[in-house]
Amino acid sequence: MRFGHSIKGAILDVDGVLLDSLEIWRDLGAKYLASQGIVPEAGLGETLFSMSMEQGAEYLGKTYALDKTPAEIMDGLQGMLRDFYLYEVLPKEGAAELLSALDAAGVRMAAATSSPREHVTAALERNGMLPYVGRIFTNAEVGTSKHSPEIYDAAAEFLGFAKEQVCVFEDSLYALKTAARAGYRTIGVFDKNGEPNQRGLEESAEVYVLNLKELQRLF
Repeated sequence: MRFGHSIKGAILDVDGVLLDSLEIWRDLGAKYLASQGIVPEAGLGETLFSMSMEQGAEYLGKTYALDKTPAEIMDGLQGMLRDFYLYEVLPKEGAAELLSALDAAGVRMAAATSSPREHVTAALERNGMLPYVGRIFTNAEVGTSKHSPEIYDAAAEFLGFAKEQVCVFEDSLYALKTAARAGYRTIGVFDKNGEPNQRGLEESAEVYVLNLKELQRLF
């Protein structure tokens, strides 16, 4: 029996799974500084990647002596991020084909994301993927990060299937482990700008792929 035959519902991460968007999260600080005529330090993306946007804004303001308050820097960062999702971000290679294959197989779909709802909704709609996603769940609205399974549980309840019938697609190791511990089936997805521990992702996932096109054979 193929893996997909037992799957009735799919919960898909957005950044790094459906959208080729992870690079902006690493480059956002550098892009903001460039817009202010400032050359960023080497490795700035890695420095900021583990920070919240609020922490990153404060870091940029202090480190580069910007004549702006953290709130003003936040506004600038959020504006650049919003424009990226609204006008620039493209689907991951194979994402459209995967959604079509899942739909043809009768698999119900929901999205689970750490990004703002308005950003991912606009991006998915512009790229023709929104009609496939029955509902978008966000960590901000659920009230927990993906270190806890609440977002997956809320999505599974919406889909109407038991955990063992629902597959979670993630590019982050910690999130995939959360889903697996909670009893969901898991697919790990490679992203060149994402999870640094790809070996761990491959070993922890029930199925691991370098390209989403590989998944069409499963459903």
